[in-house]
Amino acid sequence: MTPSVILIIVLGLAVAGYFLGRQRALITSKRDGLKLHSLPAYYGQSVALFVAVPALLLLGAWLFLQPVLIETSISGKIPDSAIPEGGAKSLVMVDVRRIAQGLDQIVAQGNASEAEINEMRADFTDVRGRLASVGVALGSDVSPVVFEAAKEYRSIDRTAAIVRNVAVLATALAFGFWFLRRIRPSLRARNISETFVTALLMGSSLVAILTTVGIVGSLLFESISFFKMYPAEDFFLSTTWNPQFRGGSDLGFLPLLWGTIYVSVVALTLAVPVGLMIAIYLAEYAGGKLRSFAKPAIEVLAGIPTIVYGLFALITVGPLLRDWIAQPLGLGSSSSSVMTAGLVMGIMLIPFVSSLSDDIINSVPQSMRDGSYGLGATKSETIKQVILPAALPGVVGAILLAASRAIGETMIVVMGAGASARLDLNPFEAMTTITVKIVSQLTGDTEFASPETLVAFALGLTLFVFTLCLNILALYIVRKYREQYE
Repeated sequence: MTPSVILIIVLGLAVAGYFLGRQRALITSKRDGLKLHSLPAYYGQSVALFVAVPALLLLGAWLFLQPVLIETSISGKIPDSAIPEGGAKSLVMVDVRRIAQGLDQIVAQGNASEAEINEMRADFTDVRGRLASVGVALGSDVSPVVFEAAKEYRSIDRTAAIVRNVAVLATALAFGFWFLRRIRPSLRARNISETFVTALLMGSSLVAILTTVGIVGSLLFESISFFKMYPAEDFFLSTTWNPQFRGGSDLGFLPLLWGTIYVSVVALTLAVPVGLMIAIYLAEYAGGKLRSFAKPAIEVLAGIPTIVYGLFALITVGPLLRDWIAQPLGLGSSSSSVMTAGLVMGIMLIPFVSSLSDDIINSVPQSMRDGSYGLGATKSETIKQVILPAALPGVVGAILLAASRAIGETMIVVMGAGASARLDLNPFEAMTTITVKIVSQLTGDTEFASPETLVAFALGLTLFVFTLCLNILALYIVRKYREQYE
């Protein structure tokens, strides 16, 4: 049985446990003449939780550990002579898994029995033909040792799957039966059910934290490996970005950082004022009908895929800026430029600023507006002196969200700004950003253990630190202003 089938069975047992637990609580209450401590549904929920939770935890742990343990066991049995010259054992294990899956498909399709699988040898033409029929082509360099390892891998995996299924079902039945026997009127089933729910909520809240820790840990680990191969001072201080993948590479971070900041500043220069003015108009001046139409229309911009914005930059905005501004002024002749990517990205960011700022401005109490009007202030004075100061923390948050979105954008930069890493003040020259280079360094025919590939993790870590510092700065500004305002 596959894990999905086991999951369905466990959930079915949990549903059955719910009804059995509820019924047993009612029967014991009637038999003993005692009032139930909790509602009957809580007894059913407790039985269902004891059936499902331990079994699902065991299933999840098993699915995580089983491939690791099997691969470790099989990998240790593959001799070095079976590894191709210049290859790695991990690549051999890829062939082992691929062949094992092909053998499973052959049996599933009825093309061979288990006895025939056990008798197969890698040098048989019949075996290669059967594997090719299910999409697995054995090359001439696949040794018999690898084929035998694949057969052993499959055998161990099948045995472990059977043991897993039995263990999971036995755990569900054992815990469910054990708790069912404990049901009596005095049992505090509500407390047990609520404790499980509390633990579930705590676990859910830890997901984001653990995900962040995992991301930072992976970036940090690979970045340390990179800095062992490439000097950190050259990475952070060099002004040249020239990865060669053949030695002698210059991996300076500064041109990418400059391009990221330059494009983001151009985008925010357009998005922040326009978005904030839109928010003020919709919140303070626009009527109900206009607001109900304009706000959703503006928010449509946030739903447009970034590849569409990239095409817009490449086909429309870039040529217009080149023909009308850059070439007549002698500033450049390329349609890919910082200005092209920045303007299109700014258009994309407008709804992030306007929508959030509009919600924040509308949340300012009406009493503050009335007090300002009562003192003789005009609408514009009220907006400048009362509403915007009160809404400043939320507005800063909206701008910060837009800045983070601008820093992390890739597709618009690829199609609008180009891929040239350079330090230049001319906004009509092609440049690139950190995110674009992260993608380019991790795609294509590259060697993962080379510094030219591992540099992507160092770039990701520095970008993470840069964004974190931006958040800390914004939080400091907001808190300082709040103290003055209050």
